[in-house]
Amino acid sequence: MAYDFDEVIDRKGTSCLKYDFAVERGYPEGVLPFWVADMDFRTAPCVVEELQRRVAHGIFGYTDPSPAYKAVVCRWMREQHGWSPAEDSLTVTPGVVFALGMAVQTFTAPGEAVLIQQPVYYPFSSIVLGNDRQLVNSPLVLKDGHYEIDFVDFEQKITQHRVKLFLLCNPHNPAGRVYTRAELTKLALICYQHGVTIVSDEIHNDFVREGHEHICLASLSDEIAQHVITCTAPSKTFNLAGLQISNIFIENEQLRAKFRAAIDHAGYSQPNALGLFAAQAAYEKGLPWLNDLRAYLEQNYQRTKAFLAREMPKVTLIEPEGTYLLWLDFRAYGLTAKELDDIIVHEAGLWLDSGHIFGKDGEGFERLNIACPWATLETGLKKLAEAFRNK
Repeated sequence: MAYDFDEVIDRKGTSCLKYDFAVERGYPEGVLPFWVADMDFRTAPCVVEELQRRVAHGIFGYTDPSPAYKAVVCRWMREQHGWSPAEDSLTVTPGVVFALGMAVQTFTAPGEAVLIQQPVYYPFSSIVLGNDRQLVNSPLVLKDGHYEIDFVDFEQKITQHRVKLFLLCNPHNPAGRVYTRAELTKLALICYQHGVTIVSDEIHNDFVREGHEHICLASLSDEIAQHVITCTAPSKTFNLAGLQISNIFIENEQLRAKFRAAIDHAGYSQPNALGLFAAQAAYEKGLPWLNDLRAYLEQNYQRTKAFLAREMPKVTLIEPEGTYLLWLDFRAYGLTAKELDDIIVHEAGLWLDSGHIFGKDGEGFERLNIACPWATLETGLKKLAEAFRNK
């Protein structure tokens, strides 16, 4: 590899959410974190160089996405994901979660139903409930170690609750599914037939394992694209979450106008200037770094899989098709969610994302972030195994 992902970088004392705020969030000082989905790697050198160049300029006034920025982002989608969105369909927001909230507020009214598929990224439910909407869950079905969509239940929930909006996560966090074209087509057609608008969170789209393909929902057909809000960002791909840049594509002019109006009414206008420059540099020159990163993450995955099979055979690893997040099934230990968390936090000294925060269907599971140097990950795995040695 041309890039060093084995370097262990001390992130403490940098106002780092992952390392510096354990006590504030109710965890013991010094827990080793594998929870929030950011990486312990420096971003691509081309991004650092561009930021240094811009910082040297010394002026950080109001900045808007340039035509060159939009062209680069759309080219990335075309070359990496086989979809060619129109440049004027792009709206920049400070984050995908912000965009989810704006979509819920824009395309539904208080009391109306929003559908999700748990276990799923926990802001999906908190945003729906926090905006006084009705949360409807059509849970994914775990079958032979693989999560599947219950299409009968999915359509029944839509008709029963008169669902207005569906929040899709693909690649799926935390289950690691990368949905097939057939699955996406079936989902999209059900929503189309019932007049349901789809918000497709595709933020993990650049992390798809070999043998699988990320398909942008809006690429299925022009008709389907008219009912889809596609959410992407360089934050996961290039570890830029703190720079507050996401790229939201809405092909339907009326939906786009309403979405932009909602953003204006929320008081948000120009994006983070350095975020724009970093994202453009990443999409222009960062692919070689990303390719090496993906190879390193696959290596981390294979090592983790072997370790768990050898040292913790009672833990079932759900085979991921995408993302750098592993979904671990601890249910064979017969523990309550609290007992499981207590062992991991207080005996192993680790901070993982507890499965129950992803919904009732996640109880007994834990989410593990493997986007860190192997030395860090191996230390965490050994601490985990030791804590469960006699359980």
